[in-house]
Amino acid sequence: MPVVVTALGWIGAVTCLTAYVLVTQGRWSPTSGRYQLANVLSGLMLGTVAASSGVWPSVVTNLVWAAVALHAGLVLLRRRTRPAGLDASRVDVAHSGSAGI
Repeated sequence: MPVVVTALGWIGAVTCLTAYVLVTQGRWSPTSGRYQLANVLSGLMLGTVAASSGVWPSVVTNLVWAAVALHAGLVLLRRRTRPAGLDASRVDVAHSGSAGI
C-alpha cells in the first residue's frame, strides 16, 4: 500500500506542477478544461496522500483546490454546451426590450 500512496503523491505533484508550468508559459489557458482537470486530479491525489499520513491541513487544502477546479470546469462545460446568445447572466436589461415598462 505505501508504494501506491507514494506513486499517487508523485503523479499528483508532477501533474500539478506541469499544469502550472504550461499555464505560466502560455501554452495552456488558465480557463482551459485541461488545466482545470489537471487541478482536480492532482488535488484529489495529493489530498489522498495527505489523508493517508494524517496531515489534515493539507487534506483540506487539496480538497478545496480540487473542488474549486471542478466548479470552474463545470462552468466551462456549461458555457460550451449552451447555445450562443443564451447566457442569462449577461442579459443587458437596458437593451432587452423592457426599457420604460
